[in-house]
Amino acid sequence: MANIERFGSIFLLFLTIILSISSISCEQTFLTNQAALFVFGDSVFDVGNNNYINTFRAAQANVWPYGQTTFKFPTGRNSDGRLIPDFIAEYAWLPLIPPYLQPGNSISQFTYGVNFASAGAGALVETYKPQNVIPLGSQLNNFKNVEKMFKEKLGEAETKRIISRAVYLIQIGPNDYFYPFSVNISYFQSNSKDRFVDYVIGNTTTVIEKIYKIGGRKFGIMNMGRLDCVPGLLTLDPTRIGSCFEPITELIKLHNIRIPNVLRDIQRRFPEFKYSLFDSYSAGTEAMENPTKYGFKEVKKACCGSGPFRGSSTCGYRAGTSREFELCENVSDYMFFDGSHTSEKANQQTAELMWDGPSDLVGPFTLKTLSTPKLHAQCVKAFEK
Repeated sequence: MANIERFGSIFLLFLTIILSISSISCEQTFLTNQAALFVFGDSVFDVGNNNYINTFRAAQANVWPYGQTTFKFPTGRNSDGRLIPDFIAEYAWLPLIPPYLQPGNSISQFTYGVNFASAGAGALVETYKPQNVIPLGSQLNNFKNVEKMFKEKLGEAETKRIISRAVYLIQIGPNDYFYPFSVNISYFQSNSKDRFVDYVIGNTTTVIEKIYKIGGRKFGIMNMGRLDCVPGLLTLDPTRIGSCFEPITELIKLHNIRIPNVLRDIQRRFPEFKYSLFDSYSAGTEAMENPTKYGFKEVKKACCGSGPFRGSSTCGYRAGTSREFELCENVSDYMFFDGSHTSEKANQQTAELMWDGPSDLVGPFTLKTLSTPKLHAQCVKAFEK
């Protein structure tokens, strides 16, 4: 009996050691094959790059109450807390991805990814050009600078490994479609909407193809969301106060019809190209039409701002000035934090859908599929716990 007990104890000890070694091996395999995250886009993704450029006030979020929920101080994110890339990084077991322009960044940080996004940016160079934001083409140049740094510090082979396994997250276009109206409300009465949408998509896909030729293979892309229904646009048409701005709705729908076909064409021409296209428009519409299902009490009025629907871009202006703002009591009740940007709660819901949502909203791959390295089945079960 004593021998049996001794054998049982030895067996359990042996099994514990094997499982511990297996767990360590799984972790090492995961970390070795982890996909970096490189982020391109506008204010929906900008985690602080505009803090370090001389741009207009509305394109910066480095004042309170921005950042109040999670960080407890303004970080440059256009929300009360985290943005979509922050959550995606968390789901991919990555640290917060730093803004490219942040002083003190190191190569070791950049191997996990870099955020190049700039609030106010567009696919077109002309979009908010006088305001000195960083357009998509310039963001690509910044990525090339990082690639050069990798080659100098890490060598060609390691650079190729990082770039080929990385996921490239892109959100661009809303500023391109809004900017013409901010300059001339009747711009599209004399300019072709079809041609304009083709320009925006063309510039975006040019950048995607250039990243592919550098070595990138996996891309996460959002279509145009409900830009037409953000609080700041509900008063743009004085004859339809409180309604979505239809001239932009038309541009959004044109864009969303064309972008899937364009991505499929890229896939035909570049066999190793893999992508995840998220239907931001349908997801946003669903939340606006069924707010209580998603935990919201208010989907038209912003938490922070002034004027009708708190849609005026005054969030963060000092009290006592001519542009004093109002701030809601409970931001978790609101879909929008300011007149153009969603709350952290809404950002998290979007990120969850992009990461592993249903096939009617995201495809042909999810970000989870693109980001997770191929592991042994036992390792997959360990990490899912």
